[in-house]
Amino acid sequence: MAKAYGLDGKAIADEVIARVSADAAALRGRGVTPGLATVLVGADPASQSYVASKGKAAKACGFHSEQHTLAETTSEAELLALVEKLNRDPAIHGILVQLPLPKGIDSARVLEAIDPRKDVDGFHPINVGLLSIGEMDRALVPCTPAGSMIMLDKACAALGTTLAGKEAVVIGRSNIVGKPMAQLLLQRHCTVTLAHSRTHDLPAVARRADILVAAVGQPEMVRGDWVKPGAIVIDVGINRVAGQGVDAAGKPKTRLVGDVAYAEAAEVAGAITPVPGGVGRMTVAMLMANTLEAAKRSA
Repeated sequence: MAKAYGLDGKAIADEVIARVSADAAALRGRGVTPGLATVLVGADPASQSYVASKGKAAKACGFHSEQHTLAETTSEAELLALVEKLNRDPAIHGILVQLPLPKGIDSARVLEAIDPRKDVDGFHPINVGLLSIGEMDRALVPCTPAGSMIMLDKACAALGTTLAGKEAVVIGRSNIVGKPMAQLLLQRHCTVTLAHSRTHDLPAVARRADILVAAVGQPEMVRGDWVKPGAIVIDVGINRVAGQGVDAAGKPKTRLVGDVAYAEAAEVAGAITPVPGGVGRMTVAMLMANTLEAAKRSA
């Protein structure tokens, strides 16, 4: 079998951003500028980087963009007060509170305080419920699963097939990726198995999949012999592991890998996403798409 078709996350994300930018320009012509507010509590370097990339993308799309950076010592009441202020602000259509939050703040309470119509992460219970009953015109869908579905459509187009009728296996049952991914695949007429750490004979379950989605946070857990020949493999994992040698500062080098052993799986799969350069690129793009959608609905 020929080596798998590689799904270029950057190129696909750039297509999404281009469409969002064009639609945002049209919306501005009607007097509505999409507005995104990001909220960062504390000084976690990874979170700072994520929030900065989201703000940069928003500005590139022509959005109104606000970043609210709060001290590590911010109380839950103070954070909730800011969320409520943003809920009432007509210039803001999307609110994103960067996780994780410091100890002492109940993340679920904060996320549930966001107006579901402005919940561009798609984590509010109302959006989760709307997704589960197929009300896609009313739901805001979590960004990573939404981006993964676009990549699946690209893979199907490249391989000359469709999702309908395919057997899909999602490894990982998180509320952020696994569960909404399963719901989206069901709505596209796949037969879906939601597998996890306690699934009996997980490799055998994975080998049944025409569509295999790995979202477990375990470096290269899915081996090449877990993959059905010709399957489409979506690797959501981003794991930092030890690399070779040391950097200029004398520190051990690290590298990013997914939940799938890419080199092995690429020899078997029909199409596959790389890490880095795969699904991760789509997440920010879909956040912009959700913000645009929220602005359109408000207008």
